[in-house]
Amino acid sequence: MTPAHDPNDFRLGQDHNLQFINILNPNGTLNDKVPKTYIGLDRFDAREKVAKSMKELGLFEKSEEYITSIGFSERGGVPVEPYMSEQWFMAMKKLSKPALDAVRNGEINFFPSHWIKTYEHWMTNIQDWCISRQLWWGHRIPVWYCSGEIINGNEKGCKEPIVAENCPDICPSCGSTELIQDSDVLDTWSSSWLWPIGVHTWPDKSEDLDYFHPTDDLVTGPDIIFFWVARMIMASIEFKGEVPFKNVYFTGMVRDLKGQKMSKSLGNSPDPLALIDKFGADALRYGIMLIAPQGQDILFSEERVEVGRNFMNKLWNVSRFLRLAGEGIEVQHISNFERDDLYLSDKWILSTLNRTIIEVNESFEKYRFNEVAKKIYDFTWSDYCDWYVESIKSRLNSEDKNQRLIAYSIANYIIENILTLLHPFAPFLTEELWHRLSNERKNDIIIESWPDGQHDLIEPIAEENFKEIQEIITSVRTVRSEMNILPGTHIDLYIRCENSKRLISNTEIICDLAKLNNLIIQTDIERPEQSATVVLGKKELFIPLGDLIDVAKEKKRLVEKIESFDSKLNAVAKKLNNTNFINRAPKEVVEREQKKFSDMKEKLAKLNQNISFFK
Repeated sequence: MTPAHDPNDFRLGQDHNLQFINILNPNGTLNDKVPKTYIGLDRFDAREKVAKSMKELGLFEKSEEYITSIGFSERGGVPVEPYMSEQWFMAMKKLSKPALDAVRNGEINFFPSHWIKTYEHWMTNIQDWCISRQLWWGHRIPVWYCSGEIINGNEKGCKEPIVAENCPDICPSCGSTELIQDSDVLDTWSSSWLWPIGVHTWPDKSEDLDYFHPTDDLVTGPDIIFFWVARMIMASIEFKGEVPFKNVYFTGMVRDLKGQKMSKSLGNSPDPLALIDKFGADALRYGIMLIAPQGQDILFSEERVEVGRNFMNKLWNVSRFLRLAGEGIEVQHISNFERDDLYLSDKWILSTLNRTIIEVNESFEKYRFNEVAKKIYDFTWSDYCDWYVESIKSRLNSEDKNQRLIAYSIANYIIENILTLLHPFAPFLTEELWHRLSNERKNDIIIESWPDGQHDLIEPIAEENFKEIQEIITSVRTVRSEMNILPGTHIDLYIRCENSKRLISNTEIICDLAKLNNLIIQTDIERPEQSATVVLGKKELFIPLGDLIDVAKEKKRLVEKIESFDSKLNAVAKKLNNTNFINRAPKEVVEREQKKFSDMKEKLAKLNQNISFFK
């Protein structure tokens, strides 16, 4: 049992009142607490000599190698020896209670909330804080000694140390003016815990300090919950009488695709500046946010950043298109238009935008930033670019000036809201596009009002009706793709349904986006010969294929392919149902076969769907 040289033994020694015997000098040599033959020896030499002496005395049984968890000095490269010495401590029990209560009662919120348990564990098991360090740099311990006898390298004559902000003029005990400051410095965290108030005028009062303290949010890593977060809370409550912040958001850790922590030594850490040069700062930031679920670690790869770059390119291109399409049009606010003048697509995009804004704000309030990024991504890329902008191209080229004005004004209104929502993630691109879309803007986007979402513009019926049109167009596009019909070829479409008025009123958009020559919508229409059939709820879609492909040849090709896939699929299934194969084959081989089976099932389902078009 060595209470002076092992942390666990130290605690046992305290519990059982053991004697603490330190056998080391500060330089790692043995002191006079050991037999004379070992005094002055370096600890490594002493160990070898002790082993030799034990052998000579017949006390040595055996020697064996085993792995230990002894820490090594980063600079010296030698084992760190636990060494009992005189240090300065701060009593923490009194400080910790109000800080623990502040989190438990919801005065401070953690996101994600599961980190509260970690915080509670630290705070309920808190120990006195050793705040002194034997370093050459840092804030000096505010303690002075009266000169006299030498203790720890400092001359002092009076027993009690003098604690003061500034060096006292005289020793309060003996009146001596020969005072020496303690050579230790404060632990770095004892400076950092003052950060919320120290960056202002504290301990002096000021308007800035009162205005900015407490702040709203702290963003940090969960690995320093106790080292920094807890200590800032304790310091602010103790010195300022209030919590330092209202919310703490804990980020995930960026790891490589193998799950390893990124580090220079492993060589798996990319250079952020190189990534910015390659993809752009906004693309890098946005790409990371898309793959950063709240509080979870991030598996990083450059391919994931490419998603961010592609999105920025998409935004740039659609903005450039709108700028060119809007030449000569004086944009009007959407409130200037009568609802009856709006197309279904206009009502749908305005409804979807405002629903998205509300959902984005809800996710922001919950600190789910990846959800925010994903909602903006889906709305911008799919709803706005792929559907709405495509749907208004014919109107932007129309001779109807009023419809040109409405279509462009709504498109411009939507892109402005998109840029505003995206600005926190992509400040550079959004600011640039904000001014490119209108040369007359006086304000930067950074000081624009944040969108709230207008409930009166949300129209569930318009969304449902437009969804119906999307399903029709998507089904036609699927048939075209699966039947290998050339993209530029215009086709005919017959729709049999009970309520045809709603679809007939949107004939223009269906024809434009599905590339149709003719659209016939009736309640009792007959299915044309040699046509593909798609069933959508109570609607039936018929696409005549006779003049577009060799129907008989295509059916024969599909049947042969289905039979071939059936045979291959059965072979893989037989292998996977064999317990000997599952138990004996290498794990990666089994996983490869399972993936092959899954992929083949998916392809077979597609083939069956394709041949069903002819039924």
